[in-house]
Amino acid sequence: MGRSWWGWGNVEDAVRGEELDALLSRVRALTSGELVGHEAPGVDALGLPRPRVRAPEALAGLCSDDVADRAAHAHGKAFRDVVRNLHGDLRHVPDLVARPRDERDLVDLLDWCGRDGIAVIPYGGGSSVVGGVEPRFDDRPVVTVDLERLDRVVEIDPVSRAARIQAGVFGPRLEEQLRPHGLTLRHFPQSFEFSTLGGWLATRSGGHYATLYTHIDDMVESMRVVTPSGVSESRRLPGSGAGPSPDRLFLGSEGILGIITEAWMRVQERPRWRAKASVRFADYGAAVAATRAVAQSGLYPANCRLLDASEALINTGVAVEGGVLLLAFESADHPVEASLGRALELCRDHGGEVRDEAGGESTGDTWRSSFLRMPYQRDALARHSMIAETFETACTWDRFEELHGAVTEAARRALREVAADGVVTCRFTHVYPDGPAPYFGVYASGRWGSTVAQWDEIKAAVSEAMAANGGTITHHHAVGRDHRPWYDRQRPDPFAAALTATKSALDPSGILNPGVLVP
Repeated sequence: MGRSWWGWGNVEDAVRGEELDALLSRVRALTSGELVGHEAPGVDALGLPRPRVRAPEALAGLCSDDVADRAAHAHGKAFRDVVRNLHGDLRHVPDLVARPRDERDLVDLLDWCGRDGIAVIPYGGGSSVVGGVEPRFDDRPVVTVDLERLDRVVEIDPVSRAARIQAGVFGPRLEEQLRPHGLTLRHFPQSFEFSTLGGWLATRSGGHYATLYTHIDDMVESMRVVTPSGVSESRRLPGSGAGPSPDRLFLGSEGILGIITEAWMRVQERPRWRAKASVRFADYGAAVAATRAVAQSGLYPANCRLLDASEALINTGVAVEGGVLLLAFESADHPVEASLGRALELCRDHGGEVRDEAGGESTGDTWRSSFLRMPYQRDALARHSMIAETFETACTWDRFEELHGAVTEAARRALREVAADGVVTCRFTHVYPDGPAPYFGVYASGRWGSTVAQWDEIKAAVSEAMAANGGTITHHHAVGRDHRPWYDRQRPDPFAAALTATKSALDPSGILNPGVLVP
């Protein structure tokens, strides 16, 4: 299959035909915009500038200056990235795309770039939605380092149930290599098919589990990172109290401190027992209370996603007043029906009506299918002048009602101010005993040529509302360049100073991913 240079995933999987007709029909019922389709330009029509730098002869075989290669590595996969690509607006592109074969190649690339003052952007699958892989600067040439060749499960320790895995491996190939051993990492972010282990680690990815093992952090045993100042490798241990954790330094560092080359990851036996159900609520407040009860019960469901009424209608076709809670349990060791049964008792205590306990396609199945198609559908809507994007956060339970109201109102007010007609939805992607991770969606009619500017105003408004009402600027999408203004305000000043000093120590020439996390 061929990857799309301008949008999500594979060209062959784009929304078209009956699926496109059905999508546009649903959108017309929600908005009043005129849905006229547009196509992305061919890469040969982009007029990209010539590379400003040439690789030394010893590294030339690792580097590509192909126009399509450079265009495909210029942006991530956020709505604003897709729309700019549709307009052929690639103001900043890498001069070269380098693909190291091994760690020695990577060290040589960093030595060359540090010596010549060339910026380096580490690149996994390029699925960033926060400007994390975009060379948004003009003052120096840039080499994007794509780790796709480092894609092997190198070693498996079945006794400790861990695997040493190279950072450039994409999700499907990772699971393919673990499957013969009866093992799985069981980390399935929405970007699973088009993102890598190194990207998950560098951005603290959130994955399959709605509770307990929510972030990739929870699965790390040790990491190996190549920095301009040397190689850092932490010791394999189940836990340690020996000072601040080296792994915590690099988890979430977004490529500014070094490039992750491999990690020992905790893996699991593949699940054998599963149980699931959906629960409908007539009142949203009751649905939230039920979700909190499940999150605080110690049952730890694998799936515990609450969809508000709009989200349920758009992505499952279920019409409900309050919301739909999707529950699922799984285990490799024991049956899980009893855990599901207790969770459903808690939901009934809050007025929930249980559905889909057995047989046929469940609401959860419909949701999962829709979830996997969402990025492709987002691209189709973007081609039709729609604003279709998401933003996410996390807060404590005591602040949720206030935050939800403030963020929803900020989004609606911003929609009115940019003259966009649409809806705001909310779902919980993850839940903790002390709070949820709300994930908001905006679906609105825009004006072709203005949708990026319209979205930027909406994004700024909701980000301010989250910051003012106890939310984080990001729960799992990372900081990148887009979230920097709010991240700078969220982190403590002493920590900012320590991070800046660490950056100077590990990357003295300041070549790694300039503009991300720190000035």
